[in-house]
Amino acid sequence: QVQLVESGGGLVQAGGSLRLSCAASGRTFRSYAMGWFRQAPGKEREFVAAIGWSGGSTYYADSVKGRFTISRDNAKNTVYLQMNSLKPEDTAVYYCVAGSASARALRYEYDYWGQGTQVTVSS
Repeated sequence: QVQLVESGGGLVQAGGSLRLSCAASGRTFRSYAMGWFRQAPGKEREFVAAIGWSGGSTYYADSVKGRFTISRDNAKNTVYLQMNSLKPEDTAVYYCVAGSASARALRYEYDYWGQGTQVTVSS
């Protein structure tokens, strides 16, 4: 089992950068695919990025390709989302997720959610 706590959100101007962190607790962290979803007010949760347990496989939503990078440090039980060239449409609460299935499947199947961290991008 895994518990997830996100941090690193905040207010940033368009074109700026933020790095989100997700700290995971649990002895089985290394065996989980990890990822990020986001949800804007009045909108459905949207897949953002996923990474396999080894860090070798990554997947991104088309809307963030080339701007966001997901990574993980299993020694620190932490997954990151580096967000560059931020746009106002990136404004949302960002949630860290974990699942025992593949990184590719994480868009549809996951087992754990964090509580979220707010990202606000102003124009």
